Amino acid sequence: MLDYVPASFRVIRHVRPKFSCRVCESITQAPAPEMPIRRGRASASLLAHVLVAKFSDHLPLYRQSEIYERSGVELERSTLADWVGQCGSLLRPLIDALGRHVMAGDRVHADDTPVPVPVLAPGAGKTQTGRLWAYLRDERPSAGGAAPAVLYRYSPDRRAEHPRSHLAGFQGVLHADGYAGFEGLYDSGRVVEAAC
Repeated sequence: MLDYVPASFRVIRHVRPKFSCRVCESITQAPAPEMPIRRGRASASLLAHVLVAKFSDHLPLYRQSEIYERSGVELERSTLADWVGQCGSLLRPLIDALGRHVMAGDRVHADDTPVPVPVLAPGAGKTQTGRLWAYLRDERPSAGGAAPAVLYRYSPDRRAEHPRSHLAGFQGVLHADGYAGFEGLYDSGRVVEAAC
């Protein structure tokens, strides 16, 4: 028998009593626990849930807000958007480290794919198809010791300027398909073509 237990919210309350000394008239209180977002009320697991729902499940923030409201928790879309933006800042050092690791390899596999859902085009009043660029470092087939990793980059279109900027610091062998946007990378000699 397969069963489903819906996700639930819970409030974690931190009680920090204040103590005062009658002799020296000072007040002492335990510090508040560190939160991922300063002065925020979202735990790390709630933030992770919002990010996975948005980016992996492609669930827009307004729909997440509606879902949470059915559970009795009112979270405005603007609050969720603020959390997503602040999480981006929190994750920036990790993303930068991942990018350095991938681009330090002497072989990188590259490809792009359309974003599976339409992306809003600000100011245009319509949607457009964005692109996700994947850059893979995997030395396992050649018995290399570096950990495999994939770096994803987003662009609103498929112009050649995007892979050029993404691979600006890369030097080595690039495994890619026949997309003409990669061709300009091979002219300098620092990137060697290894076609699929």
